Parts: sequence; C-alpha cells; structure tokens
Amino acid sequence: MPETLIVVSKIKKLVKESGLRTGGDYIDALSAKIEASVKASVQKVQAENKKKTLGAEDLA
Repeated sequence: MPETLIVVSKIKKLVKESGLRTGGDYIDALSAKIEASVKASVQKVQAENKKKTLGAEDLA
C-alpha cells in the first residue's frame, strides 16, 4: 500500500457532505494523483532551473 498523502477524514467528510461515500480504492487513487502532480511540478521547476520554491503556477 502506498503512502497516503492526504487527510483521509477530510476527504471522506467532503464526499459525505455531497451525499456519497468513498470506495475502498478511492483514497489510494487520489493520493497517487497527488503524488504524480507534485512530481510533475518538481520536474517542471527543475527543468526551468529558475527557482527553488514551488508555487501555484507550477501545478500541471
């Protein structure tokens, strides 16, 4: 099982407020998407070689 990068209780609460439930694989898949997004941002900033801080503009 991969490391969870999100606050599970907050995600479940947000989904529950919409009248839905989270499936067992939802949290793992969401965390994997977050990890991929962060890695893409890091690669983008490193390729530009202009700064050392990720900002909102670096989200892919």
